[in-house]
Amino acid sequence: MFFDPICPWAWITSRWLLEVEQVRDVDIRFRVMSLSVLNEGRDLPAEYQELMKTGWGPVRVCVAVEQRYGPAAVRKLYTALGTRIHLGKEQLGRELLAAALTDAGLDPALADAAESTAYDEALRASHEAGMRPVGTDVGTPVVHAPGPDGAMVAFFGPVITPAPKGEAAGRLYDGVLLVAGTPGFYELKRTREQPPIFD
Repeated sequence: MFFDPICPWAWITSRWLLEVEQVRDVDIRFRVMSLSVLNEGRDLPAEYQELMKTGWGPVRVCVAVEQRYGPAAVRKLYTALGTRIHLGKEQLGRELLAAALTDAGLDPALADAAESTAYDEALRASHEAGMRPVGTDVGTPVVHAPGPDGAMVAFFGPVITPAPKGEAAGRLYDGVLLVAGTPGFYELKRTREQPPIFD
C-alpha cells in the first residue's frame, strides 16, 4: 500500500489491510507516496496549499526511516504517525514527528529529515513507483496486489469508513481483487456521506 501519512482515508484503508492480514494469506508492505508531490503545480484552494507545504515533512521522514532501518520500520512509523495525526489530532510539525519516531522505537533525530531536501529524490521515486500503474488522477491510498494471472494490479482505494474487521475485511479484499483484476474495469464510486471514522 502506498500512503501519505496526512491522509485520513489512507489511514483507514491501512487499518483495513492489517485486518486482512489476519484472515487472508497476504503480507502488507507500506510504501510512501506524496500528496505534496502529486499536487505540485496544481491550482488548489489556499488552505489545501498550506497542507501540501506541511505534508512534505512526514513523507521525508518516512523515506529517511526506510533508508536507515528498512521497510518494516516504515510500517511501525506509519502506525505511530497515524495514531498521533488521525486519532490524537496532534498538529503536524517536528514535535509530532520526533514523538512518533520514539513511539516506533526509532531515532527521533530523524525528524530533522522533514526540513531537508536530501530525501526528495528517493521520495519522488517511491511516489512514481506507486502512481505509475494507477495514474495521476487519483490520490492515496493506492494498493498494488497480484492479479489473476500473476501480474501486478494497482488501484486507488478502497475509500471506506470505518475499516471492516475480521472476515468482513477479508470479504472486501476478495471483492476488491476481483474487480481490480477484471480487464477493462476502472471505477466504482459514490458520494461520501460520512467523514472518516477512526475506530
